[in-house]
Amino acid sequence: MTFKSLISASLLGLGLLSSTVNAAPVAIDHVVAVVDDDIIMDTQLDQRIDTVRRQNAGAPLPPANVLREQVLERMILESIQLQMAERGGIRVSDAELNDAIRRIAAQNKMSLTQFREAMEAEGVSFTLAREQILNEIRVSRVQRFQVGERIQITDQDVDYFLASDLGKMASAAEYEIGHILIAVPSQASPNDIQQAEKKAQSIVADLRNGADFRQTAIAKSNGRNALKGGNLGWRKEAQLPGIFADVVPQLQLGDISNPIKSSSGFHIVKLLNKRGGNTQMVTQSKVRHILVQPNELRDKAKTKALIQQLYQRLQAGEDFGELAREYSDDPGSGASGGELGWVNPGDMVPAFDKTMAATQPGGMSTPFESRFGWHILQVEDRKQTDIGAEKQRDQVRQLLYSRRFEEELPIWLRKIRSEAYVDIKAAE
Repeated sequence: MTFKSLISASLLGLGLLSSTVNAAPVAIDHVVAVVDDDIIMDTQLDQRIDTVRRQNAGAPLPPANVLREQVLERMILESIQLQMAERGGIRVSDAELNDAIRRIAAQNKMSLTQFREAMEAEGVSFTLAREQILNEIRVSRVQRFQVGERIQITDQDVDYFLASDLGKMASAAEYEIGHILIAVPSQASPNDIQQAEKKAQSIVADLRNGADFRQTAIAKSNGRNALKGGNLGWRKEAQLPGIFADVVPQLQLGDISNPIKSSSGFHIVKLLNKRGGNTQMVTQSKVRHILVQPNELRDKAKTKALIQQLYQRLQAGEDFGELAREYSDDPGSGASGGELGWVNPGDMVPAFDKTMAATQPGGMSTPFESRFGWHILQVEDRKQTDIGAEKQRDQVRQLLYSRRFEEELPIWLRKIRSEAYVDIKAAE
């Protein structure tokens, strides 16, 4: 219920609003859907629809009733998953949320302040946007736990993939893909299929004659990314959905595929962009560190004082490994004298990565702070390493995981939707 509606309702309850025939009608918020233990209010649905309209300003959208159904269904799935997150005790700290918002701002080449001002200039409430980002993080974690944790990629899976023709090309190219789905009902009749195919062919013809792909996807696609203009993002060849795997590599930039039939309907893809090639040689540093963090007995000031004392003791000649074993709060490395092994650039948080790069082999840093606490690091050695094979296996493992995750996620979403109690109220 909006703040204005809450005030109106309160005044009505106190008998302080005029009930004369000339009084302006008061908008009353109402429930549009009950989802297990949650409800979705009309104002919430309207706010989400307004957001979709702003994000796609100037682009044709589905008819209002269709758009309302699409957005409501998305909110129902979101509600189910957020309730799962609540029951599972999934929390997102303020620091994690702020980091996520800063990353989004950086992707848009803005500072956090500029990002906030830009949103507010477009009429988007930063508070609501922050809440939506929080919800997206929680939903993502639920999906990773419920779906991702069941996916196991073995060394044998990686070996088989690398031995395949597709695997040999896995690191050669990445594709940015646009996607339009013309869906057919689960119990489609021959006529339904024929009509869907005819519609898909008509769309392909329009696109090849210059129709805007993004606007067409928003207006006509039934795919999950329709409201994002059908953009599926960047995909390795091995990460392509199976029905596209043989088609996309044959497309030239800007090409539109013929309709591709599947059990879901007819798919149309466009090759938006293509890139390839990776640097295999990296400069690795053999590093150890001491980490000191604030705790219930040690505030920030005392933590900083302790790291300064440890630094002085190291400069006086005390053994780095012994002090790490005694004082480091890093459970992974502390027991082994602070050893982190060989570290690649970018593996650590920015403050650590920057300090590591600036420290010469055999040298030790002054105390520095990261989001984990205060550190002292020592670079024991440095070398140039070809990590091509290792990197390739890691990439393949991630690709196979992502591919299987994308296959399993829609199945899981349908399952939780079917098992949930959902009561969609008739429009008032």
